[in-house]
Amino acid sequence: QVHLVESGGGLVQPGGSLRLSCAASGTIFTINIMGWYRQAPGKERELVAFMTSGGSTTYANAVKGRFTISRDNAKNTVYLQMNSLKPEDTAVYYCNADGYYRGTTYYNLNAWGQGTQVTVSS
Repeated sequence: QVHLVESGGGLVQPGGSLRLSCAASGTIFTINIMGWYRQAPGKERELVAFMTSGGSTTYANAVKGRFTISRDNAKNTVYLQMNSLKPEDTAVYYCNADGYYRGTTYYNLNAWGQGTQVTVSS
């Protein structure tokens, strides 16, 4: 069973930076897509960014130019560098792993981390 463990959240002032990390354990195969989602109080969970094992990235419009996603495929670890943080970025951030290929067979995971709180406030 694959487990995702996030770290790096915290309290930061507007304009500040944080770096989130998410490490996947329980598989020796490279995870196909790893991404970050967030959920603010009273709102639905939304996509922040995701990255394929091949290096392609997708960002939500709200974070383009401020956040950067990266990953270490060998460690099945994904990072989210968050710069120029705004109060509206305040949310619980969740890591997600979609699945992996073993040969030509795709194994779906849809695994989620426990979440890490990011609070942007002065």
